[in-house]
Amino acid sequence: MKLTIFAATGGIGRQILDQAVGAGHDVTAVVRNPDKVSGPIRIVTADLASADPATLQSAIGGADAVLSGLGARSKSEAGVAWQGTRAMVQAMRATDVRRIVVVSAAPIGTVPSPGIPNPPKHDPGDGFLMRQVFGRLVKAALRDHYADLARMEDILRESTLDWTVIRPPKLTDKALTGTYRTAYEQNVRGGWSVSRADVAHCMLDVLERPETAGRAIGIAG
Repeated sequence: MKLTIFAATGGIGRQILDQAVGAGHDVTAVVRNPDKVSGPIRIVTADLASADPATLQSAIGGADAVLSGLGARSKSEAGVAWQGTRAMVQAMRATDVRRIVVVSAAPIGTVPSPGIPNPPKHDPGDGFLMRQVFGRLVKAALRDHYADLARMEDILRESTLDWTVIRPPKLTDKALTGTYRTAYEQNVRGGWSVSRADVAHCMLDVLERPETAGRAIGIAG
């Protein structure tokens, strides 16, 4: 497949890039710093916070799909996910590319957003401890990050594109297993963590599964 990968030097983006190249896909990597990436790929330099639309259209045009590992790395970067995704969606519309897969986070199904101001109080996949203790602590600590991702998901739902959102819990740097669990429209019961490598594997896998379009998918190891 011909793939365009955004945030290809990040934790998940790097895994997507390496696995896509290893699988023989034709890859375009969109990055802020081209010195951080190399290999048999096409590299496009762009900062999604102020990217030239023509540059993004050039990066996306002709692709079979877009994959994004975009997300804020610090509180000051909160907003980058929804703003960057909006720029991707606009470029995809301009170039008639429809398929996009992005990474979000496990709590987002219960985070208010402009599009869903009154989400469910609890995710159906979460157990007692996650609902009553850990979920509350994590959402308080990462409020700005989650608000950013929730708004990003709004943009995808409103886009009419063939989108899939992958929602992992705590991310680790463990090796690829390919034996993770998934659940549609909810978190995985008892799923506390998953490796970045397995998230990337899932993102590439759903490209070949049309039934995942328009769905949010929970994942856990």
